[in-house]
Amino acid sequence: MNNYLEMNKDEMRAELDELMAKYETVKSRGLKLDMSRGKPDPTQLNLSMDMLSLNPYELIYSRKGTDVRNYGELAGVDEAKELFGEVLGLPMENIIMGGQSSLALMYDCVIKALVLGVCGGSQPWGQQGQIRFLCPVPGYDRHFRICQEFGMEMINIPMTPEGPDMELVRQYVESDPSVKGIWCVPKYSNPQGYTYSDDTVRAFAALKPAADDFRIFWDNAYIVHGFRDVDDELMNIFDACKEFGSEDMVYEFMSTSKVTFSGAGVAVLAASKRNVDFLLKQMGVQTIGYDKINQVRHVHYLKSLDGIKEHMKKQADYLRPKFDYVLTALETGLSPYGVGSWTNPNGGYFISYDGLPGTAKRCVALCAEAGVKLTNAGAPFPYGRDPEDKNIRIAPSFPSISELHGSMEVFCLCQRIAALETLLAQA
Repeated sequence: MNNYLEMNKDEMRAELDELMAKYETVKSRGLKLDMSRGKPDPTQLNLSMDMLSLNPYELIYSRKGTDVRNYGELAGVDEAKELFGEVLGLPMENIIMGGQSSLALMYDCVIKALVLGVCGGSQPWGQQGQIRFLCPVPGYDRHFRICQEFGMEMINIPMTPEGPDMELVRQYVESDPSVKGIWCVPKYSNPQGYTYSDDTVRAFAALKPAADDFRIFWDNAYIVHGFRDVDDELMNIFDACKEFGSEDMVYEFMSTSKVTFSGAGVAVLAASKRNVDFLLKQMGVQTIGYDKINQVRHVHYLKSLDGIKEHMKKQADYLRPKFDYVLTALETGLSPYGVGSWTNPNGGYFISYDGLPGTAKRCVALCAEAGVKLTNAGAPFPYGRDPEDKNIRIAPSFPSISELHGSMEVFCLCQRIAALETLLAQA
């Protein structure tokens, strides 16, 4: 095995011819494998099935006696706010319970800011001309699609293992009043699996925005999703904000989409008391309350923070072998050739792969032709455009181990082909 970067042109051509022959053989297998989205597989979803066997008559009344089948309790039942407040390290007064989707809550907060404005803001975002959002990259494509839907200009902010480039964030936020927000996945980031350092969290809290209506969208989707023996520690953003009096700057989100059922979990919005009161006034026009039966069901099933940790240990034990398999496949199938690098996360749902510049789209296309579906190249970047065309998001959670075997064999083969084609073109 030779490092491709050290080969001459004749050696690269010979290697490419050999790989293309293997590729034609792989194509003839007629594979139909999907490694495109980070979602649980049916066996993982079965880990929560006991929740559906709870006695429905025990779920009728909340702790304080509210009949949860009826209207009311706009912010959610107290026991749910208390439980998920404990997860986030906040009192229940700072919690609003939503429906099953935290993404829907984020979308809702954006559109309300555009049309109605935010607490303390001088006027709605939509009345201020062109507005801009900061987007740490690679990042979560659905965040970026919200901005694109409403015509916001998105600005790439490079990610590091410590979090976003905070000097660049500070320059934009503190000098440009058209910058209204930033997307953050602070623990086990999508797709790298990085967790923001304490210094990064403090730097966010210390921001002095030029806009009076700037918001940090703190999407803490993977707060309880470690799968190694050592779980990453993330500083509480609101604790950091207390030092600087900046609590109003943050909207924090989480859900149980990958704790219980992706299609039937509960979502959470955490914010300062001023923001909570302001948002509830807006929400009160939109709804009389979300699904309180499901909130009570989750509390009865998960019981406590310790109960959540115990439940997530089952999830971790199921996911860990899949990630280990993919990481081993990358190490054995690509490391000797010097054509890529990848992250090795302690939690979350993704591995971020960086090939040689100019190879991502070609690799994804080759994989698709061979029957392996990956996330579109460029998806982890605003507008679907990776400036270097090198990043691919790998999602190990949905395929079985046997399916991962086929998927990773194809991926490594296609990545080697794409790298050799690129190197030969450059030579």
